[in-house]
Amino acid sequence: MFTGIVQDVGRVISSEQQHGDLRMGFQFERLDPAGLRLGDSICVQGCCLTVVALGERSFAADVSSETLRLTTLGRMSLGAPVNLEPALKMGDALGGHLLTGHVDGLGQVVDIAEEARSWRMDVALAGDELARYVARKGSIAIDGVSLTVNIVHKNVFRVNLIPHTREVTTLGSLEPEDFVNIEVDLMARYAERLLGESGSQRSAAQEPA
Repeated sequence: MFTGIVQDVGRVISSEQQHGDLRMGFQFERLDPAGLRLGDSICVQGCCLTVVALGERSFAADVSSETLRLTTLGRMSLGAPVNLEPALKMGDALGGHLLTGHVDGLGQVVDIAEEARSWRMDVALAGDELARYVARKGSIAIDGVSLTVNIVHKNVFRVNLIPHTREVTTLGSLEPEDFVNIEVDLMARYAERLLGESGSQRSAAQEPA
């Protein structure tokens, strides 16, 4: 699990094809190298990956064909910046909201505009299927960054980026038409599941014997 509070911005340093998958290498600066071990989970640009090799200030992870299909990782060139967050440990502060690192789909930035000291950003979801999980004042993760939804209209939602978020994450370099990784609020998915099962049980109970 993760919190959506980015702890470092790394760089893509390698990308090697391996029978349809990719092994990608990432360099970091601020993370503690002693805190990373083989097999650890780490959130890279919103995607939960497993550390399979370690360097002095770098690590490698295998990216499956499913992850390549659903996320922006396969489109990244060498040198591209990535948001990094190690897995949540027992006792760590939960500053954002709970994330799994399982990207639900892509969004596309449609507008960015300055608003007082922050910037408002409108993002269109790639399909209507995800829109039902996005609610005003609910949580959402964009490229692994925990944000609050301010406005929702059909499949477009708006968030505000404060100066700190723009400075310490990759979101500050986004431009209209850029694609981003989206993870909807985990609680929304569980609520849908529970409500669906509750409705099915009521329908079954109302059927004549």
